[in-house]
Amino acid sequence: MPVSLRRFFNKSPQWAIAILAILLVSFYWFVWAQERYVSYATVVLESPQVATPEFNLSSLMGGGAGNTADLLLLREHLLSVDMLRLLDEQLNVRQHYSEHGDFFARLRNPDVPIEDLHKYYLRRVDIELDEYAGVLNIQVQAYTPEFAYDMASLLLKAGEDHMNQMGHRLADEQVHFLERQMVGLEERFRETRAQLLEFQNEYGLVSPTATVEGINQVVASLEGDLARLQAQRNALASFQSTQSAELRQVERNITALRDQIEEQRDRLAQATGNSLNRVSSEYQTLELQAQFAQETYSNALAVLENTRLEAARQLKQVSVLQSPLFPEYPTEPNRLYNSSVFAIITIFLAFIFSMILMIIKDHRD
Repeated sequence: MPVSLRRFFNKSPQWAIAILAILLVSFYWFVWAQERYVSYATVVLESPQVATPEFNLSSLMGGGAGNTADLLLLREHLLSVDMLRLLDEQLNVRQHYSEHGDFFARLRNPDVPIEDLHKYYLRRVDIELDEYAGVLNIQVQAYTPEFAYDMASLLLKAGEDHMNQMGHRLADEQVHFLERQMVGLEERFRETRAQLLEFQNEYGLVSPTATVEGINQVVASLEGDLARLQAQRNALASFQSTQSAELRQVERNITALRDQIEEQRDRLAQATGNSLNRVSSEYQTLELQAQFAQETYSNALAVLENTRLEAARQLKQVSVLQSPLFPEYPTEPNRLYNSSVFAIITIFLAFIFSMILMIIKDHRD
């Protein structure tokens, strides 16, 4: 080493440390670091186009936000510990990352706790959401192209299964709840209809309400006839004797009409017994109960059908825009980029440290 350079390093040891660190790190990245293969995939979540009976503006305005939320849920699941357990169970992640890689990059102990394995997993799997395009970009780094491809493919398959399961869970619970309610509503509907039929058969009336209306019309007609006969009687009494045959016939007709009217009124309303107004009131109550049970049952059928359509609409399909790439050559680590970034940061820190030393020296002097 030249004397001038040795003096410079003795005077400024921070630069010697910085250059040494840059050389060591560059040696690691260009010579020692083992290459990694990267498998790429791009996916988007789609729902089947199921026609629904209701169409509103909110469903259109909320479609994009819902898709972004679903993509975020998918991303969190793909990066979760549960997904890591599945990958380890089917692909033996521990073995792959512990048997390959250099000292600093490999998984040093295949039996590490799941928390440490998950931290390592997050270093090898990168999932980013492109909010503008509404897609999810997946990158998987592995030490063999086969493992990287298999791992990316399994992530897509498991993610789709999870989204379908999560999307259907709530809808299935709603459908099952409604189906259980439908059994009770159907029984209630049949019971009310049976009670209504039994009531009609017991009194021999299809519609007591219609019968009451008919009797009212009969009474009104009889009262009209009675008024006409009373007017005729008054007219005859003005010039005939009360013992005349014609006047006595009119009196008998008036009495018969009054008896008939009284009889019909007794059918309509009595203090005791099964009068028609009492029967009609009970019939109307049973009819209202039957109508309410029918409407409730009909509405429940419509809600059940809508819920089934919603369950189908919530089915999430992971559509692959870019299928998992089977890498043909390693792209990680980016040796030049990593070395350059480290060198720039190191030189910047050494320069700052030199400035601090100069400031301290000036204050001492």
